Amino acid sequence: MEPSSSVLQVNGLQIKVKTDREWLPLVHGIDFELKPGRVLGLVGESGLRQNGHFFGASAAAGPEDDRHRRKHPAGGRELNGLGAEPMRRIRGKEIALIMQNPMNAFTPVRTLGAQLVETIRAHTGLGKKEALDLAAASLLDMNLPDPRMLMRQYPFELSGGMLQRVMIALTICLRPSVIIADEPTTALDAVNQLQVLRQLSRIRSEYGVSILLISHDLGVISELADEVAVMKQGRIVEHADVFELFDHPQQEYTKKLLQARLTIPVHERKKEFVLL
Repeated sequence: MEPSSSVLQVNGLQIKVKTDREWLPLVHGIDFELKPGRVLGLVGESGLRQNGHFFGASAAAGPEDDRHRRKHPAGGRELNGLGAEPMRRIRGKEIALIMQNPMNAFTPVRTLGAQLVETIRAHTGLGKKEALDLAAASLLDMNLPDPRMLMRQYPFELSGGMLQRVMIALTICLRPSVIIADEPTTALDAVNQLQVLRQLSRIRSEYGVSILLISHDLGVISELADEVAVMKQGRIVEHADVFELFDHPQQEYTKKLLQARLTIPVHERKKEFVLL
């Protein structure tokens, strides 16, 4: 596999957590790659959310051992074994994370503007005024009204949907090659879910960003993903094009997931309303 054919390659990824008595494996030697401008959906039952968070964080932040290898786009760099400072420069700038709960993604005692400017300056070297201008332009690009006033507000003053778009705006400012979206619509209502999905689709199209979309919501996956990897008990059991997987699933586990989707029955007979 040539480094130029993908923006991120993960080989033999293993994740374990320590319990009182032993190390408990969560992810068992999985492989995946992200191609330029493509969205890879990672799905499973609802319990995948916790494992998915660890999975995404590990893929972005890097493990402390040599049990798997990861390569990142710029020159096919090997990320495994990088020190804290080189990885700090990569996190956010080249590999960004959109977390599932926007209410907990920002420091509650600092204004949004202060947090946006601090992050932008840490990764770009821009001055304060240039960082403010960049943040305002990115917020406006997310259809957030009056960005200058918004940046003077605190996180608790915004709705969950607005905070999620602020997080995406910050991500766009840094122009990453890879975005890891960990259940990005879970805490949102249907209207805000649609807005967030549209914005993710737009930045993928406009900037060529690759997205790893972790979700148990098959509606979100079908809306945004190009290909889907299905996880069961820490292993990928099926990987296919999104249309192929939804139309012709091969594994029984995948079929059960698809059958478990909520649907609204369509009745042939319409209700009759009588005006009194």
